[in-house]
Amino acid sequence: MNKLKSYSLIYQYNKKSKVRLWFYICLAVFIIFLFLPWTQNIRARGAVTTLYQDQRPQQVNTIIGGRVMKWFIKEGDYVNAGDTLVQLSEVKTDYLDPDLLQRTQEQLAGKQLSVEYYKDKVGVTGQQINAINNGLQLKLSQLMNKLNQLQLKVQADSAEAAAALNDFNIATIQFSRQKAMYDSGLVSLTQLEQRNQVYQNALAKKISAENKLANSKQDLTITRIEMNAQQQENIEKVTKAQGEQFQSLTQIASGQADIAKLENQFASYSIRNGMYYVIATQSGQVVKAQKAGIGEFVKEGDMIAEIVPDKIQYAVELFVRPLDLPLLASGQKVRFMFDGFPAIVFSGWPDASSGTFGGEIVAIESNVSVNGKFRVLVKEDPKDKPWPKQLKIGAGAQGIALLKDVPVWYELWRNINGFPPDYYKLSADMKQKNKN
Repeated sequence: MNKLKSYSLIYQYNKKSKVRLWFYICLAVFIIFLFLPWTQNIRARGAVTTLYQDQRPQQVNTIIGGRVMKWFIKEGDYVNAGDTLVQLSEVKTDYLDPDLLQRTQEQLAGKQLSVEYYKDKVGVTGQQINAINNGLQLKLSQLMNKLNQLQLKVQADSAEAAAALNDFNIATIQFSRQKAMYDSGLVSLTQLEQRNQVYQNALAKKISAENKLANSKQDLTITRIEMNAQQQENIEKVTKAQGEQFQSLTQIASGQADIAKLENQFASYSIRNGMYYVIATQSGQVVKAQKAGIGEFVKEGDMIAEIVPDKIQYAVELFVRPLDLPLLASGQKVRFMFDGFPAIVFSGWPDASSGTFGGEIVAIESNVSVNGKFRVLVKEDPKDKPWPKQLKIGAGAQGIALLKDVPVWYELWRNINGFPPDYYKLSADMKQKNKN
């Protein structure tokens, strides 16, 4: 009897089975589970970066080449913008003169004085040209008066020559008539000789008047030639003075070009003197000091150190596949898991996840990256909990871009068939809601 009871308790063959009930319960739970909402998502790996370029690690480069004289910082130090990092000394022979600025300034002052002297010479030459022109006008006025007088004299001599010619013609006629009368015996020889004397006097006066007229005309011609000669001489003097003036103007232009060049050199030397001290361009921590020790040479553009800014607005750069790129848009929400920060994630139920942080897509690059994926920049979601302050640039991050809400059965069917997530766009109301 006891054996039968023990057998019955062990095998419970008289007890009614509840396997079917549990099967139906599990089946019902599974069916209910299939109709639960599931948020489609895209997973992508990325790294922490900054939203603005000036907040990313910045290289501090040398503008001039030189030799390291003194370090004012070491790796790991925090510096403020404007702090001195390193002191350099000159190595080029063109700049070794300690009085280079003073000597360049003296050259500049000398060239400026030279230009001023040439300007004064141009002014004096202009006055000389005016004096030459004024002298010509006076001389021409004198010659013009003389010319007018000679013209009047020529007119008087012409009238006198005409009168002498008229007297000569009358004397000639009278002498001829008197000779004819003498030949006829009507007059005496004495009367003929008297008429001949009158004739000879008239001839002498005629020749004298003609010579006087010729001399007057010659003086008039000489005066006109003298006027032309004075004008030609004036042109030669003015041309010579203008040549000197233009030469001085050329020297002024050349001197002004040399002044501009010296001013440029002086400004370059002044600026170069301020480049022997390399200063921090922004506040942050000094890392990656490239040069070691004192006396090491650096070239133009060499990196001295790198500064990581202390005030950073973090962002995350994700790299997504080209297949998933059409499913993303600016303003879309993204959930993050940062390396080093524990999280419990239910990819289909973001509200049930723990330890994740919210983000919002800011930009999607149109060019593919070297790794064959597209870069997506995501900023911190101001409506969600803030990102950890312990984040560092370059830390790993895994993003989950939230897409459309679908039933679980649809998501299972999609994955079994290898279909992509549903493509949809945010409505205007949803975009405005996300912005607010």
